[in-house]
Amino acid sequence: MKRSKISIIGAGNVGATCAHLLALKELGDIVLVDINEGIPQGKALDMAESTPVEAVDARITGTNGYEETKDSDIVVITAGVPRKPGMSRDDLLKINSNIVKDVSEKVKEHCPGAILIVVSNPLDAMVYVASQVSGFPKERVIGMAGVLDSTRFAHFIASELNVSAENVSAMVLGGHGDQMIPLARYANVAGIPLSHFLDEKRIEEIVQRARDGGAEIVGLLKTGSAYYAPGSSVVQMVEAIVKDKKRILPCAAYLDGEYGESGVFIGVPAKLGKSGMEEVIEIDLNDSEKEAFKKNVAHVRSLMEKIEL
Repeated sequence: MKRSKISIIGAGNVGATCAHLLALKELGDIVLVDINEGIPQGKALDMAESTPVEAVDARITGTNGYEETKDSDIVVITAGVPRKPGMSRDDLLKINSNIVKDVSEKVKEHCPGAILIVVSNPLDAMVYVASQVSGFPKERVIGMAGVLDSTRFAHFIASELNVSAENVSAMVLGGHGDQMIPLARYANVAGIPLSHFLDEKRIEEIVQRARDGGAEIVGLLKTGSAYYAPGSSVVQMVEAIVKDKKRILPCAAYLDGEYGESGVFIGVPAKLGKSGMEEVIEIDLNDSEKEAFKKNVAHVRSLMEKIEL
């Protein structure tokens, strides 16, 4: 059986972590691309040398060009400038939109049939850039953010209640930023609503920590941003696609009338399978959640308007 080919653009902390986890799960052969000479080659070789110990079979290649990515099944875009303390994701807009535009042009040329997973910030706006430049159909352009925001939310719940993380189901809606919407009333522990365990005040404190999850890590690291949880989150999406699992995961998907919105990429539950984003799942929102979602969409549109393509 032919192995999937997965290219990762950007060999920084997120890209390299993602590549290593993909190899450990034997999800495909991996091409690690970066403009810095020697970095992708060295990291790829280091990872490849770990495969006999881990008893896994995966070909891992590092390169500074795009020829090796030819005909990739999935391309993950992590390239871009990471946040520094005091920076919002939106501050990265101009720098990273130029980077993602350049990458998307090259991906279109070398991997015209690929499914694109965008990780670069500000996330929802960067998915829009990749979509516009590549011209790929909406099923094949997805943003990784909701999985990350949701796993942070789930971790804080599991930690607070001292229960297995496997028992916690949590979902975050909306844009990947300070306005994200952790859906506390949909969160549960082994099917039991979160409200059974915690009062409203404590739930709101956990919700706020989930919103600030990325900034908390940036503040602690001082010279970079998160990469372990983002790497794992990308891998969960890739696995759902490669194995055609039909998993419903929160990710930045293109809305075409769903939730009353069109022409925008934003975080919603979506079914992921071999075709990419196969279906947007519409869930019932209460009035305050609908209002928050509309504000999210308006903010993403304001970023889209500032982008020059």
